[in-house]
Order: sequence, then C-alpha cells, then structure tokens
Amino acid sequence: MTFLSRLLGKPNGLIGMVLLTAVLATAFLGAVWTPYDPLKSDLLNRFAQPSAAHPFGTDMFGRDVLSRLMRGAWVSVSIGLATLVIPVMLGTLLGAAAGFFRGWFDRLLIMVLDALMAFPGLLIALGLMAVIGANRFGVIIALSVAYLPAVTRLVRGSVLSISQNEFVEASASMGNSRLYTLVVHILPNCVGALIVLTTMMFGWVLLAESALSFLGLGVPPPEPSWGNILSEAKAHLMRHPMLGLLPGICISISLLGVNLLGDALRDELDPKSAAAPSKETI
Repeated sequence: MTFLSRLLGKPNGLIGMVLLTAVLATAFLGAVWTPYDPLKSDLLNRFAQPSAAHPFGTDMFGRDVLSRLMRGAWVSVSIGLATLVIPVMLGTLLGAAAGFFRGWFDRLLIMVLDALMAFPGLLIALGLMAVIGANRFGVIIALSVAYLPAVTRLVRGSVLSISQNEFVEASASMGNSRLYTLVVHILPNCVGALIVLTTMMFGWVLLAESALSFLGLGVPPPEPSWGNILSEAKAHLMRHPMLGLLPGICISISLLGVNLLGDALRDELDPKSAAAPSKETI
C-alpha cells in the first residue's frame, strides 16, 4: 500500500485532502479567471441579493462577491505558499548547522530564537508591518520572520536526536566528512517532521495573513484577500451578514483542511506521537 493510499485511508486525511484541494483549486482558478472583474464597481447594483448572475450577491460597491472570494483565495494562498519558502529553507539551514556543529553558533542562535519566541508570531509580524508598510512583499517578509524560529528549533532538535544514532558514527568511521554525513544521512530523517510542521504552518500563515489584512496591515484594498473582504464587511454585518460570513467560512474551511491533513500526516509519518498522549491533553 502506497503512502498516499494509507494517508487517504484515514478519515481525517481524506477530508483534509478534499478540503485543501478545493481551496487550492479555487485559488489557482481565481488567479486566471473569475466570473466578473473583482475590482470593478457597479454602484447601481449595490447589495444585490444572490441570483443566477451573482450567486453570492454583490457588496457595498456592487462588486461580485464570488469573484472577490475567488481572487481573495489566490491572494491569501499565494502569500501563504510564498511565506513558507523562506522559513523552511533558512530554518532548515540554520537548524541543521546549529544542531550538528554545535559550539558558539548554536548558543548564539538559541539566544536569538528564544528572544523571538518570547513574543507571539502575530505581534512580531505587526511590528514589522508597521515598519515595512502594508503590501504583499511586506506580509511575506514579516510572516517569514515570525515563523522562522519554529522551523529552526524543530530541525535543530531533530538533528541533535538523530546525530546520536549508530549510523552517524558508522558514516564518520568510513571516512565521510561531517557535511556529507549531515546532508546524506541526517537531514533525510528530518523530512517527516518538517513536512508535518510545514503543513500546519500553512494554516497558521493563512490565519495570520487574514488577521493582518483585517487590521489594514496586509494587502491593501481594492485588491481582495479574505481578511480585507471581512474588514470591509464589518460595517454592514447587521443588514448584510453574508458579506462577513462568506470570507469567514472560506478561512474556516482552509484551516480545517490543513489541520485534518496535518494530523493525518503526523500519524502516518510519526506513529509513536499518535500512540502516546501529548502533555497538552493530559
């Protein structure tokens, strides 16, 4: 039985994969096609009710809600995927070097990471966005810095643990360099935990990006993202609750899909963690 079939054989893996695939498919479709121009206003057609022409109605400026949700999915998902690249690549490099070579670099890195992790990731992102300014590039940089410590500490801890195994000593006794041993024998054994963390981080980044956009520090209007669509709708929630409910549902579906898939990946890649109760649930 293949890894994918085992993963989809789990209820949480199947449901998570379906939900996440639907979100990604909507996002990529929204990047190339939407029923209407998501930026075009039609003030004569404000707050139109759902119909065949506008399945989810129109907003306060007469813009098609479905089109804005589709384009907003692309904006949020593209920022989420781009944000993962920097912390995963840089965090893997820093964590592997610190965990394997140790010394002064490891001690200095831990001090910096502890200082960063003393603050919530969203608070760090808010501070950086206040300096960089509200734009897509700024969101990616701010969130990358906020979530870099999580990846670095995970890789460092995995490398420290794996380095104690006998096959690492065997590699050294065969005359292999320390760098060769790290790249060929140690890092591949960190991939499972890194995949699980990356999957979960995608959900964290989607939520953080939506929060920044809701606060006006994310992608600036009129470019839609789920966060700023929700922010624009808050003044009209009493009379038109669907304007705020729909982007909230999109965010919830995305997070549910990511969390379910992440749980299934954790159970499949690390069966011991699934069998043992976590300290947080005791």
